[in-house]
Amino acid sequence: MNSRRLTASLALLVPALSLPSLAGAQPPAAPAPTLRAPSPLPKAAPSPAPSRTAASSAAAAAGAADLRRLGEAFADVVDKVGPAVVQIEVAVGEDVSSPLRWFRDGGQRRGLGSGVLFSPDGGILTNDHVIDGARAITVRLRDGRMFAGRVAGRDPATDLAVLRIDAKGLPAATFADSDAARVGAWVVAIGSPFGLGHTVTTGVLSAKGRGGVGVNDVEDYLQTDASINPGNSGGPLVDLDGRVLGINTMVVSRGQGIGLAVPANMARRVAEQLLRHGRVERAWIGVGLQDLTPQLAAVMPSPPRAGALVNAVNPSGPAARANLQPGDVITSVAARPTRDAQDVIRELFNHNVGETLAVEVVRGGQRYQTRVTLAPRNEPSPPALPVQRAPAPHPGLGLTLRDAPAPRGDGGEGRSLPRVAFVANDSPAERAGLRPGDVILEADGRRAPTAAEVEEAARDGELLVRVQRRGAAFYAALKR
Repeated sequence: MNSRRLTASLALLVPALSLPSLAGAQPPAAPAPTLRAPSPLPKAAPSPAPSRTAASSAAAAAGAADLRRLGEAFADVVDKVGPAVVQIEVAVGEDVSSPLRWFRDGGQRRGLGSGVLFSPDGGILTNDHVIDGARAITVRLRDGRMFAGRVAGRDPATDLAVLRIDAKGLPAATFADSDAARVGAWVVAIGSPFGLGHTVTTGVLSAKGRGGVGVNDVEDYLQTDASINPGNSGGPLVDLDGRVLGINTMVVSRGQGIGLAVPANMARRVAEQLLRHGRVERAWIGVGLQDLTPQLAAVMPSPPRAGALVNAVNPSGPAARANLQPGDVITSVAARPTRDAQDVIRELFNHNVGETLAVEVVRGGQRYQTRVTLAPRNEPSPPALPVQRAPAPHPGLGLTLRDAPAPRGDGGEGRSLPRVAFVANDSPAERAGLRPGDVILEADGRRAPTAAEVEEAARDGELLVRVQRRGAAFYAALKR
């Protein structure tokens, strides 16, 4: 084969090669090579294509496992904290209004709320508005036991109160550091909404440091979308470690999924002071504050980016002695930056009377630092609730009876039954909910007694009566 034929053969086999360079080559004469087909490569075993159905099933199983683990986490929280959550029933007079949901129970209206045990000897933390106007307080534990609750202290400024019951060895909840809680973390709310005891709802911690609601003097709320309803008030908001993050207090009615809770750190501090002193000693520096708005900052010389504007200074208060003046902008307290007036109030609340704090202010565009010694606020104590007041002295239980014809429909037509003619204020009879016009059907187990027999049964200072009012009957317990 000559070189021309070899070149043509190569051109057919490899058309991308440069024919001129090959044509110019002078290969030595040689027999034409024998072209052989290449040996076939061994075929690899085909890998089976993944089944789309099998992959979907695996993903679904993994998702279901994750949901089961989350559900188990919620159930573990309830097992841990649930025994420390109590239901609170409050009997009040007919003339007392309350944000609680009421239901009729014989001679009195009753409000429902929740609470959480924080000490094994019967210390209970709840909201102050739960017990507002209380003439009697009943605490129901999850195991069904019921106790009479007494008020150890109240703090309307934070809407917190502490109750005590006579019991030992109770399951007490553990409190978390609410400052360290992360927004977006799962939370669980436990309480008695609408009287449905020990109801559990879940959600997330939506925000921290909420203020400006305008309901209480001291506002520093946790926000959650866990469902909170009337009756949840005073119950705990709990993290997934089973620790109390806050005390559920209210729900914003203008929206959905906006519940507010008093942070655990504030609640624990208030509870400790109420147990120790019966009241909260709050710190005070003697200034009026407002937020530094963009409109105000626009007309101020070199204003800070954020802070609390001082609009008044008490001439005899700690702030005056520290040379604070109206027009100063407080930018930090105790080395913690302040964004608004609520931050200043919150920081002062976290310190004790007598402490001296560093306060940084901006005045006329210049930064200054001073030191302020906290003084007691000297707030008046909240008025005593009826349940806290000692009964007024009465020769009996505070009621006057007279025999009168039995009411129609009772089956006692033609005979007489004792009817309440008068109930003294702050008497055992008033606390039991008795009112003029009530008819006594039974007294200490004696049916259809006379007025004289009822008075005789009451001589020992205790009386159990069954009362009829407007066609309905109820029992009432009187004790001197």
